Amino acid sequence: METILVLAHTETDGSLAKPALEAIGAAKQLGGAFVVGLVGENVQAAANSIASCGAVKFLGATGADFKQPRYATDAAAAEAVCKAAGAAIVIAPATSRWNRVLAGVAHRLGGRADTHVTAVTAANGAVAVNRWYYRQRMEAVLQRTQRPWVIALESGCCEAWKGSAGSAAVEAVAVTLSDACKRTTVTGIHAPAADQQTIRPDAAMLLVAGAGWTKTQPDGKAHIAEAEKHILDFLRLTKASLGSSKSLVDLSGEGQAVLPFMTHLHQIGQTGSTPRHPKGLSTCCHGEEPHTVGWRFVNERRAIDLDPNCGWARGKADVLYIADAFQVMAKVNELLAAKK
Repeated sequence: METILVLAHTETDGSLAKPALEAIGAAKQLGGAFVVGLVGENVQAAANSIASCGAVKFLGATGADFKQPRYATDAAAAEAVCKAAGAAIVIAPATSRWNRVLAGVAHRLGGRADTHVTAVTAANGAVAVNRWYYRQRMEAVLQRTQRPWVIALESGCCEAWKGSAGSAAVEAVAVTLSDACKRTTVTGIHAPAADQQTIRPDAAMLLVAGAGWTKTQPDGKAHIAEAEKHILDFLRLTKASLGSSKSLVDLSGEGQAVLPFMTHLHQIGQTGSTPRHPKGLSTCCHGEEPHTVGWRFVNERRAIDLDPNCGWARGKADVLYIADAFQVMAKVNELLAAKK
């Protein structure tokens, strides 16, 4: 088996996030020896937390210059760690920080990079990756002869490594940085309060709000404020993640009312995201193909719709409730609130 490097970065508190542990899990599944390379201000605590993962060596590029994401310093650190490991295959979590630099790092090393990888396997000593194409309708299995091969592994596709902490010996990797590499600085982070965050990739449930929430209801009126309350109350009570169909996101362009907290970032489907939550509940959406293609990796799919002949009834949902979503969600929120 070729030399494998798991390349990860620490979080602001010095820990390793779940995507990094998933990359370790993917490396272990290949069956060969692997090295772990860490980048961050101080990586010792992170290395200790995965001391029993089975890595033959731990490498670290450390210092205050690597505390915050920055292309120039992150690329230089990743390049140095890859060279120190002598890795032929580099598996890295597809975080926003690494996604910005991995292609550039592969170019510097004279290798190749593949992003949006959903599985890494090995057969007869040859490594292969799985990747989806054509709006998540076709899956390909790829192999490369070019080395090093940098692989960005999507979160939620592999089982995260679990094990006991210990004491790891980390070999320091020297990284030469010019003043030009440090011109960009992070002056602060603006983020919504935890209870205002509606996109939660690690949530156990996904709630998708369809365009029906903004349409005229049986009384001849649209109830935007009521729809907003039902949806946000459910998110607050369950800590679910929120998604939307393309039709809802684009209604503003058609001159129709929209839910004010919906953005293009919430879009699920062939032109949006493809989430991987254990459970999903679609409300006020008819189950059209462009939308439901984004649900293929949700394990348990349920939907609420007034139309018994909608797309959800044609094998796209495990359970379909023929009911008014306004009434159902009001009752569900009432029951959830009673348990608090």
